[in-house]
Amino acid sequence: MFLFLVIALAVVVAAVTLAVVGGSESDGPLPEVDPERLQDPLPPDRPVDRADIEALRFPLTTRGYRMADVDDALTRLGAELAERDARIADLESALAGAQAAAHHAFQKPEQGEQQ
Repeated sequence: MFLFLVIALAVVVAAVTLAVVGGSESDGPLPEVDPERLQDPLPPDRPVDRADIEALRFPLTTRGYRMADVDDALTRLGAELAERDARIADLESALAGAQAAAHHAFQKPEQGEQQ
């Protein structure tokens, strides 16, 4: 009787395993699924703004996020931040030059009046 129960248990386990794995050949193997891609990538035709960053959602995969999507977004954001930093530095330099010129022009007439 014990041997019968062990054999019956083995048959049930094998049947459940085949059903889960897909042992029937009529359906064929499971179809390949395209990897989930980023639905709303960052806009390529204009600079990224705050709303774009807030709306950015990466699709989940088995082990977290798709590294390629995250790397692409971080590369894009890094490049745009570097451009903005360079632009800010240029504008600050131009402003400092304009302020120095205005200060210099303002100081010259006062010096001429004192003589």
